[in-house]
Formats: sequence, structure tokens, C-alpha cells
Amino acid sequence: MKNIIVGILTLIIIALMGYTASKGGAWQGGEAGKITENVASMQKETVATPVVAPIEQKSDRDIENEKLKSLKDKAGNAVTFKVSDKYKQKCASCHGAGGEGIVGLPLFGQSAESIYEKLIDFKSGKRQNPIMKGAIMNIGEADFKELAQEISEFKARAEALKQ
Repeated sequence: MKNIIVGILTLIIIALMGYTASKGGAWQGGEAGKITENVASMQKETVATPVVAPIEQKSDRDIENEKLKSLKDKAGNAVTFKVSDKYKQKCASCHGAGGEGIVGLPLFGQSAESIYEKLIDFKSGKRQNPIMKGAIMNIGEADFKELAQEISEFKARAEALKQ
């Protein structure tokens, strides 16, 4: 029975191949190939030569300023105030060096109570986020209070540096 089915399918495939070849062949482009050739010939007739503007020379000072600006842009909102190693290890990779938010939500400007409550909710499962759950599962409540207090001071630390 299997040999009969395979034989019938083989005949159908050979018949389809013959039909395709008689219509111009898929591998030869068929009617679509002729349209493509016509479009290609039309483009050759209408292609204009591009106008190239002269490149201005920049001074060394301008080049150095551009490099410095580029480095500042890459650094993003690099924090200028000191943060604890605990914050750097547990929070900074997602929430940014200054709590401005990268992958995680911004923490900058939130109160210590609010941050502490959110941490407790994540740990208890009341708030769901697998990344947060994994990041804080080995942290105790005393550390939560310490981190929450530190994060709540970020705004004041940043403003102090501006003065």
C-alpha cells in the first residue's frame, strides 16, 4: 500500500514539473521574469548620476569635542554621586547607576516607604516580575530597608551636586 501511494505522488510531482516547464519554467522566471527585465531596462535609462557634496574639514578641536560628546552620550546618565556596592550589585544593572531606569522602571525620586513596600510585594509574590523575584530572593528585610533608604536619597544627592 505504501509503495502505491509513493508511486502516485511521484507521478503527480513529475506531471507538475512538466506543466511548470511548459509554462516558461519557474527557474527561468516565467512571466514575472519578463516584467523584471522590463523594469531593469527602464531603470538603466532613467538613472542619474548622484551629486556629491564636498566634505568639510574639521579642526582638531571640533573632532575632540565630538568625541567627548559621543562618550558622554554613551555613558548616558552616568551617576556622579556615590552609591553603595549593594545597590550596584543588586539594582544598578536594571535600574541604572542613579536610579534613572534602564531595563527596569526608574526609582529616582521615590520615597523609601514606597520602595520598601514594592520590594516586600515582589518578594511575597503580590507583585509579579521574574527578574525582580530572582534578584531579591536572597535579600532580607533589613537590606530592603537599607536599599530603599539609599535610593530615596538619590534625588537629594543629585541636587546637591548641581549646587
